[in-house]
Amino acid sequence: MSLTFHWFLPTNGDSRHVVGGGHGTPATASGRDRPPTVAYLSQIARAAEDLGFVGALTPTGAWCEDAWLTTAMVSQHTERLKFLVAFRPGFVSPTLAAQMASTFQRQTGGRLLLNVVTGGESHEQRAYGDFLDKGDRYRRTGEFLDVVRQLWDGKTVDLTGEHLRVEDAKLARLPEPVPEVYFGGSSPVAGEIAAKYVDVYLTWGEPPAQVAEKIAWIRGLAAKEGRTLRFGIRLHVITRDTSAEAWAEANRLLEGFDSDTVKSVQAGLARSESEGQRRMLALHGGSRDGLEIHPNLWAGIGLVRGGAGTALVGSHEEVAERIKEYAALGIDEFVLSGYPHLEEAYWFGEGVLPRLAAEGVWRHPVGERKASSAQVPFAS
Repeated sequence: MSLTFHWFLPTNGDSRHVVGGGHGTPATASGRDRPPTVAYLSQIARAAEDLGFVGALTPTGAWCEDAWLTTAMVSQHTERLKFLVAFRPGFVSPTLAAQMASTFQRQTGGRLLLNVVTGGESHEQRAYGDFLDKGDRYRRTGEFLDVVRQLWDGKTVDLTGEHLRVEDAKLARLPEPVPEVYFGGSSPVAGEIAAKYVDVYLTWGEPPAQVAEKIAWIRGLAAKEGRTLRFGIRLHVITRDTSAEAWAEANRLLEGFDSDTVKSVQAGLARSESEGQRRMLALHGGSRDGLEIHPNLWAGIGLVRGGAGTALVGSHEEVAERIKEYAALGIDEFVLSGYPHLEEAYWFGEGVLPRLAAEGVWRHPVGERKASSAQVPFAS
């Protein structure tokens, strides 16, 4: 079985430095270095497509551009790449979301994947008019996915739930294929929802022992529902020809973290109600010391960025070994990113993926790599 790799579209802006923010905190000034124009995001998407990435995650939140609109536009500049669109179910009705997904599939030739994000920051949710607490948001997500799944199955749905109500809901045209649903969450209620409704459970890049515990937990819950899930992990990557070069780049990024910015971002993230975010913060404790928390696993990104805060750092061979280590635990899909996203896609795609292909654990989705018009703007 071939591992699956996805890249990331930085709709919050890109830079040769880490673009901080997220999870209720604003994007840092570095996000203005390369604005998230359709032209630039399309360049990243074409590079990812050529290199062999299956899809590209697009984030959601006040710190970035809208994922649905942006990916709809970028899709017109690509041929094969799928779009892992992150969205919050509390902001749109389940019937409309099911219809939007169906339309997206038809207009892109079936290139939609859905990343359902319940939302772990009440203060940000309230800005969008959502005043439910975290537990109720998760229960609403369960009702939402129940309706959407039935609509995609061609059923007419009537539901009077705790948080959602629909009557005589149905789709005139069904999606083909039905989009796969990705979902992450570390709280008990998140596990219950994943077990019942999702195709791929996502975790942020924790050390392998912690990831193994999560996989065992979700597998057990899914088994009780008579279901089998796939598992994915969200990581940044800094991979170079030598380990020394990779760590030099990590240290360069770290040196660019302004102390006041780190303090401000950490204070903002400390307000998060997300259990996953709490686990990310615990990996570094707000300190610049001891950031290599497992061989080649660096927690430095999390000092200035919410959500995914760890990176695989090392030579191409070392990063390939860490990927195989996670795969041995049961991770099937890797959702990766790096700063800047265009250049790092090439570092990983030309440095790590061929090594994994040679070992028989990955193959390019379309066989031999094709020539691409995407060019890498390396600067001296």
